[in-house]
Amino acid sequence: MRIAIFENIMTPGGNEVEFNRILVDELKNLGHEIFFYVPENFTFQFDYKVDSHKISGEAVSYTNSGGIKKIFASAKREINRLRWYNQLYELQKNFDALIIPTATYRYLRALSHSNLKKISVPLIFVFHGINPNEAPKFLNEAAKLLPNKNIKMAVITLANDIFGKTQKNIFNILPPVFVPRDLNQGEKISAPPEVLTIGFFGQYRREKKLQDLLAAFTRGNYSRKVKLLVQGATMHKEDTAEFEKIIAPYEKSENISVIRGALIGADWQRAILNVDALLLPYSAPRFKYHWGGMLFTALGYEKPVVSSDDMNPEIFARYRIGETFESGNLDALTLTLENFVNDFDKNFSAYKKNLREAAENFSPQNFARRFEKIIFEQ
Repeated sequence: MRIAIFENIMTPGGNEVEFNRILVDELKNLGHEIFFYVPENFTFQFDYKVDSHKISGEAVSYTNSGGIKKIFASAKREINRLRWYNQLYELQKNFDALIIPTATYRYLRALSHSNLKKISVPLIFVFHGINPNEAPKFLNEAAKLLPNKNIKMAVITLANDIFGKTQKNIFNILPPVFVPRDLNQGEKISAPPEVLTIGFFGQYRREKKLQDLLAAFTRGNYSRKVKLLVQGATMHKEDTAEFEKIIAPYEKSENISVIRGALIGADWQRAILNVDALLLPYSAPRFKYHWGGMLFTALGYEKPVVSSDDMNPEIFARYRIGETFESGNLDALTLTLENFVNDFDKNFSAYKKNLREAAENFSPQNFARRFEKIIFEQ
């Protein structure tokens, strides 16, 4: 089957790039031919080693835009979306299925006003979670598209429905884990390390509570050697200034080290492989409804975690992959982190077993098989 992916989000790296790699690599492994359609000014940050074709209309990046600029960028994207959809409709003879890998209800709203709603091959929109505020709009727009059975919404979720509601053109699918695709993961660690290195990775955002994390880590009383590695990848000047202000008092600490800037591809994978555990002290309501990229990185790399209890609680209810603390509670974070470090050797075997089971259940291969079923579902 010839499967086209329409990508219009320009990002310096991160989950969008890695998710596309799963689609490309794993669907190819199932025997499909994969290629991209992208806007005329689109620049790939990673070579997926498949063909790509340009269509007219410029991609819009939200990087370094805010306020009125962000509103203008959003409006421009809406206009271009209609242009892209109409062109993809005319191009449908070139593919047997079309995937739009990162969508919101706005994508469906635009689809209702385009020729693409009449597409005669499977068209799958991928939603990386639906929160309570978005749900009514999403369900309403999806309902408008029910007459065309080729149009399907794949919602990546750990739930069985959308807040108690189901619809024939909505398909829930379990998330995939991220794995080190460019590096040999080598032998899994068979015993706890002498020095436990904990990593805090990703783009700097206030909701990740870096200041609380650093305070909690330095307050802990540890009975074994432990180090903290902190990455600060920032998109805006104000974020960079804020990150530097937060990290400055800890820069000379012997057991805290800092990586500045983005890590992409092999560099990112190597950094994750070189730590023993991951810290996910994020605090935002959306993490209950959107799968956590860093949590599913931890599962794929089989790294135990310390996480806030609002990060995909279904995972922690099923698998003993680390420890959780009450979201937003600094004292709870301190105590949980302290216990995690001090009891790591004792709990290592349980973590290892559960991580292996979770990595298999949510493997990229299983995700691709589930996704393939959605494509062929009648």
